[in-house]
Amino acid sequence: MSKNDELLFCALGGSGEIGMNVNLYGCRGRWVMVDCGVTFADHSYPGIDLVLPDLSFIEDRLEELGGIVLTHGHEDHIGALPYLADDLGVPLYATPFTAGLIRHKLEEERIADRIDLRVITPGERFKVGPFDFQFVPMSHSIPEANALIIDTPAGRVFHTGDWKLDAAPVIGTPATAAELTAIGDQGIDVLVCDSTNVFNAEASGSESEVRVGLSETIAKARGRVLVTTFASNAARLQTLGEVAKESGRALCVAGRSLDRIIKVARSCGYLRNFPDTITPDEAMRMPRDQVLIVATGGQGEARAALSRIAEGSHPIKLDAGDTVIFSSKQIPGNEVAIGRIQNILAGRGVAMVTEKQAHVHVSGHPGRPELAQIYGWLRPRVLVPVHGEMRHLMEQARFGLAQGIPQTIVQTDGDLVRLAPGAPEKIGHAPVGRLVLDGDVILPADGATINERRRIGLHGQVSVAVAVTDRGRLAGSPQVRLQGIPVEEERAAFIAEAEDAAAEAVQGGSRDRDRLREEVRLAVRRCATRWTGKKPIVDVLLLEV
Repeated sequence: MSKNDELLFCALGGSGEIGMNVNLYGCRGRWVMVDCGVTFADHSYPGIDLVLPDLSFIEDRLEELGGIVLTHGHEDHIGALPYLADDLGVPLYATPFTAGLIRHKLEEERIADRIDLRVITPGERFKVGPFDFQFVPMSHSIPEANALIIDTPAGRVFHTGDWKLDAAPVIGTPATAAELTAIGDQGIDVLVCDSTNVFNAEASGSESEVRVGLSETIAKARGRVLVTTFASNAARLQTLGEVAKESGRALCVAGRSLDRIIKVARSCGYLRNFPDTITPDEAMRMPRDQVLIVATGGQGEARAALSRIAEGSHPIKLDAGDTVIFSSKQIPGNEVAIGRIQNILAGRGVAMVTEKQAHVHVSGHPGRPELAQIYGWLRPRVLVPVHGEMRHLMEQARFGLAQGIPQTIVQTDGDLVRLAPGAPEKIGHAPVGRLVLDGDVILPADGATINERRRIGLHGQVSVAVAVTDRGRLAGSPQVRLQGIPVEEERAAFIAEAEDAAAEAVQGGSRDRDRLREEVRLAVRRCATRWTGKKPIVDVLLLEV
């Protein structure tokens, strides 16, 4: 990095994808990181729940990293901190609510005493190396979502984080149009902006509007009502608390993450009028039309409350005539998991309501009208779309130019961009990639372990144990065991033939142990291919007797 007054930007996650947001800003030989999130694994990562960013680029330059600034408390912005913050060894900066969520995560990993977590009052200015920061409150689906004003010797950045415009927010006081215009009057060189809803022709709508839709939907229900929403959406929790009181229903909260959010929110002065809740056992003893349940799991997460309720392994039970309201947007990629739960519930006669049937959800990200408004208020010289797949980034770049922004640059993870001075340009590429959390171990997402697991899942596995003498002769019959080989009723016959193939390979094989092991492996795999058309992983254990 040049030590001159130039401003660099490099995303290590979140550009070209939705989730796992990690953004680096560089100036005068120093870096600062904005957000450090995770994404959730799909079927291509068998046995994996969390995917982490590969931070090797900045890990190789730790002496240049001044700190990590967190815009808000969603998992795709803070979720990697419990696993990576200790190795990075730099201070974390966050507002009180976000800091409370982070602290809980660090305590769960037993590293809280090793992390320098600095709580910043919204609106307070603070410095990290040559970067002068100020949090700007914005509306979103979590308390204390913030944009960042980043002043540097080379230019001034407005980094939106996740945001929307809400004229009647339920929780928090976001920056007004006048305040954002005043920021624009001071001059913004670069706007780094959320692209999630750039294809939406309408504004996202106010959280206060959802209350009417939820109230009307719940009033029509005759049995138990369960509402599933994102645990972090404290404004939605506030709304549901109010709806529970006005509908005369007792409120039950199901899900550890909901309990945590409520606890942190109350400690920060939010949810002060939230009603007292009842336990699942108490909810099941009450008349069905007097209970409102709030549960996690609306995205189909296997271990969340809604999935366990649907499968009958949770204290809360739903029956025919009950209602489940999905007060959240279906995240792309979760369709199959959500559909599985909905099919189970439908089979039991449970009615379901989504945002397609009633006004029970609003997004936390800006549609095109909101983007146009913030462009007009801030009047940036350069637009850098982030937080989206390539189609989102390209569309926001086109939209920004059409709205009069002089310059845009579309970058993806790893692109090293010089934002100032002069026109923005790509000047290099940083290594990027993914890590996975496998149990308690962090591994490369496409390393030997995960690739091996994929191969086993696709083709199955055969274990062969062969006893040989010191002269390389067979000593007893080979033993074969299978996992995931599609032979079913013919299993015994296949094993017998595979054992014969292994024996023949030893009898006519080499005395060199490595070569003999490979000959046995190939012989057994050829047998499996003849039987099944597949090429399983074959492990051979040679025992010398």
